[in-house]
Amino acid sequence: MRRLIVNADDFGLTPGVNRAIVECHAHGIVTSATLMANASGFSDAVRLSKSAPKLGLGCHVVLVDGTPVLGATEISSLVTRVNGGSFRDGLTAFALRALRHQLDPEEIEAEATAQIRKLCAAGIAVTHLDTHKHTHIFPRVLESLVRAAKNCGIRAIRNPFGPLGMMKVVDRPALWMRWVKVAALQGLAEKFRDLVKSAGMVTPDGTVGIISTGALDERLFRLIIERLPEGTWELVCHPGYNDADLLGVRTRLRDSRERELRILTSGSSRDLIARCGVELISYRDLVSVSQ
Repeated sequence: MRRLIVNADDFGLTPGVNRAIVECHAHGIVTSATLMANASGFSDAVRLSKSAPKLGLGCHVVLVDGTPVLGATEISSLVTRVNGGSFRDGLTAFALRALRHQLDPEEIEAEATAQIRKLCAAGIAVTHLDTHKHTHIFPRVLESLVRAAKNCGIRAIRNPFGPLGMMKVVDRPALWMRWVKVAALQGLAEKFRDLVKSAGMVTPDGTVGIISTGALDERLFRLIIERLPEGTWELVCHPGYNDADLLGVRTRLRDSRERELRILTSGSSRDLIARCGVELISYRDLVSVSQ
């Protein structure tokens, strides 16, 4: 059996991203989304979510490239005073601090908890967690997130590791560079599985689509679906409208969001999934079947 969660990240980033995600759920294949607690489009996303009751909604925990929910003095190891107490920009600096044990695990737990509780206070039934730029790939970050999740009654979390072999046929140098970076972190996969299992949490077998982020097109989508292994997997996607609001946001994903929107709402994409015998589920479904 092959099952697929199609999760749209960055819900709440801008109204155009919000609108696209809801359209991809109502008229396409998106089954879950993760909401950014402190992004400018948060209230708009909460409003739109009321029209999509079957959309599984998780928390897209942000620890880089954004503004925290808690004050800078409460999470001093996570922020920089240079830009007014915002998170540090970019994954590289965050990764170095994580690997050097320079991030306070209690502060990570506190900030993640605050973000989750902001969603809950807005009436969102949070089904799962993931992180912006997959920062929970690092064990010390994951440990803090797992504690936050359990304290908030959340049982599911994204598995940011995936089957690398299915992408080796792609003849695109830019993707090969991303493949090398992702492959270099695969050594953390076993630690991830052990931590999640010991915490009694639920996670898919892995993710597909991380390597192709920003480059997903019809050909790559077809390869992903046709080569999907047995088990339960998550396709990470970032649909959106490349409008004036997005221009004011720090992101490398611009034109690619509209391309993903077209793929995710295409009838041919749904036909391909059905033809390949892949069952679409949400994170809410994943939690339900594991009980």
